[in-house]
Amino acid sequence: MPIVTLRTTQVRYGLVAQAFHWLTAFLVLAAYLVSEGGPEARIYSAAADQTRRVHETLGMAVLGIVALRLVWKLVDAPPPSSTGPRWMITAARLVHALLYVLLVAVPLTAILGTWLEGHPLTLAGLDIASWIAPSHDLGRLIIEVHTTIGNIVLWLAGLHAAAALIHHFLLRDAVLTSMLPGRR
Repeated sequence: MPIVTLRTTQVRYGLVAQAFHWLTAFLVLAAYLVSEGGPEARIYSAAADQTRRVHETLGMAVLGIVALRLVWKLVDAPPPSSTGPRWMITAARLVHALLYVLLVAVPLTAILGTWLEGHPLTLAGLDIASWIAPSHDLGRLIIEVHTTIGNIVLWLAGLHAAAALIHHFLLRDAVLTSMLPGRR
């Protein structure tokens, strides 16, 4: 039985990579579930203020975790992708790369759109005033892009999860279990 380690091995992700993966998944889902959406007047209303603040804080946490995760990947490479046909390995790499790009783009578009609309950004209960001049229409457009990219992240993450389940139940390889916590 393999020993659980902080660093990734040839067949299994380490505890740090697993923690980043599952924390990212949890934060993205939580941010989506508490997202207000809809017209700006409703999002920035007194009634929606707490929900908006939680959503923005979760989004900034996603950005922080993804940044740490990317730094960790420089130190601790994932296990080699040697199982399956070449197209499957290429598709997995493309989906992972796209997820990283989008997980950075979602919070960055939120920051930019919020500030362009002339609103402060909330991080852990603190309001951070805009560092740029307002341009309301551009801000609204960027927030629409933010929402669209957020939806794409969810669909892509669902595809990613479905692929892991296919690997586990149909292909019967260790792709899924290599990212699950505990000894496998």
